Amino acid sequence: MRTILTASLIASLFVFITIVPSAVAEDADIIFIGDNIITVDPEAPRKVEAVAVAGNEIIAVGSKRKVMRGKANRTRIVELGDHALLPGFIDAHGHMSGVATFLSLVNLSSPPVGVVEDIDDIVSILSKRIETEKITPGEWVYGYGYDDSLIAENRHPNRDDLDRASTEHPIVLMHVSGHLAAVNSAALNQVGISNLSPDPPGGVIRRRDDSPEPNGVMEETAVYPFRAAMQTMLTPALVKRLLREAVLLHASYGITTIQEGGTQAMQAGLYRQAAEEDPFDVDIVAYLFGNALSTDELAAIEHSDEYRGGFRIGGVKMMLDGSPQGRTAYLSKPYDEGPPGARPDYVAYPVLSAEKYNSAIATLIEHGVPVLAHANGDGAIDMMIAGVEAALDGVDKIPDHRSVIIHAQLMREDQLHKVKQFGLLPSCYAAHPFFWGDWHRKSFGEARAAFISPSARTAELGIPFTIHNDSPVVPPDIMRLLWIAVNRETRSGFVLGEDQRLTPMQAIHAVTLGAAYQYFEEDIKGSITRGKQADLVVLDRNPLTVDPSEIKDIKVLETFARGRSIYSRNTGEQ
Repeated sequence: MRTILTASLIASLFVFITIVPSAVAEDADIIFIGDNIITVDPEAPRKVEAVAVAGNEIIAVGSKRKVMRGKANRTRIVELGDHALLPGFIDAHGHMSGVATFLSLVNLSSPPVGVVEDIDDIVSILSKRIETEKITPGEWVYGYGYDDSLIAENRHPNRDDLDRASTEHPIVLMHVSGHLAAVNSAALNQVGISNLSPDPPGGVIRRRDDSPEPNGVMEETAVYPFRAAMQTMLTPALVKRLLREAVLLHASYGITTIQEGGTQAMQAGLYRQAAEEDPFDVDIVAYLFGNALSTDELAAIEHSDEYRGGFRIGGVKMMLDGSPQGRTAYLSKPYDEGPPGARPDYVAYPVLSAEKYNSAIATLIEHGVPVLAHANGDGAIDMMIAGVEAALDGVDKIPDHRSVIIHAQLMREDQLHKVKQFGLLPSCYAAHPFFWGDWHRKSFGEARAAFISPSARTAELGIPFTIHNDSPVVPPDIMRLLWIAVNRETRSGFVLGEDQRLTPMQAIHAVTLGAAYQYFEEDIKGSITRGKQADLVVLDRNPLTVDPSEIKDIKVLETFARGRSIYSRNTGEQ
């Protein structure tokens, strides 16, 4: 009898625990009410009318009648009307420090991000910047975002072009991909690159025709000396200020978790200091750049799943190849059209040896350190998969390592099956079809270009995946990212791989609950679920009901992180 009573008591308590909180046992700080609440929670009721938030937590999700029981005098009521409420967006891959740095540089992007249409525009903008800001001769001038695939000349600006802007100022322009740079003669002299300089491992110093003299275009690791020079202009105080500006920029796009997708220990230290001095309004996850680290250093990396002041080290970033738009992505078969002067059998090159990578990935998986591996071309993806396969050889059960293939653009069908087999997670660079789809058709041919970032096939195979912007390569505009993933229209209006288009719900999942899964945070983020962190975004329209062609035009009205409004379109900030 005693056993029966105890079981009955347990059953009663279970019913009490599971039912009473739905009636909202505590007062709400905010209650959202509306017909366009997209929870992204597979367990949520079909129709959710209201959501309540207290502190930094979602405390109730359900009918308006039940959720309103938590209303107090101080509760803010948000009547959504035609507006939509979604989980806060999660940046599956980007470079927050790059976004911050670029806020202080010269924007040389082509439309719709900038105004550059030809090399003369680049020279004019640089000359005007030097003149209006009265930049002292000898000071470095940095620009970003130029795109040889979009400017009229369809080539990189070279040292002669940039010498027209100035011969007294070292000038460095970062290619839109971040994998190449164009520099002038003064910059080459400043870092000591001449006709006697060999190509660095994993990089190329492009030369003048029939001459060993550098032409001013740098590929991959050849860019590093110029990046290092740029760091001298970025004082710790300036970096910290720019980081705050970058947080607000991301919040204006509805992003509540931001990635720093490849940083050095010193930069991570600045993040920590900034977080300790004044906690970030959002969550920031940094991955330390691992290519130059020894296996002992990799094994010793102190990553954490706990945020301190809104910041944590999430793991390690490995770099395996370059970029498709820069034509440095490492392929298994030749480009249809390579860079100027390329041989017919050109497949580009890895930026890290397979031996070094295999040792690194084995160490990281053994020590439970999460890994992001940059791999655009299918040759690099082969390297990524082979390294993980070797690291898991002989294990009885594949661990839940969730190693991420960053970009995964030229992924083949056979590679997708291996990805599923070994527990890898592709993060597709889904912004590419619009920005560079027409260029990819030239570089890779129609068949390969149509399968670039194969998100729909990945979803069909039941493989967890995410999509991303890779900011600052393109702005961290999530609505435009969703629009591209759903429509896959190029700049010319061509549909690139119609069968790889995602549904709006699949695309939303990839930047919310799917991205939370990538971060091992699906239990606390990514859906509007009772008990999860109150990261939310209000949109002016419902992306599930508008015409798919209009998704890019949807506006972010307000962003909430940990239950607090951090951005409002009415004021531009909080």
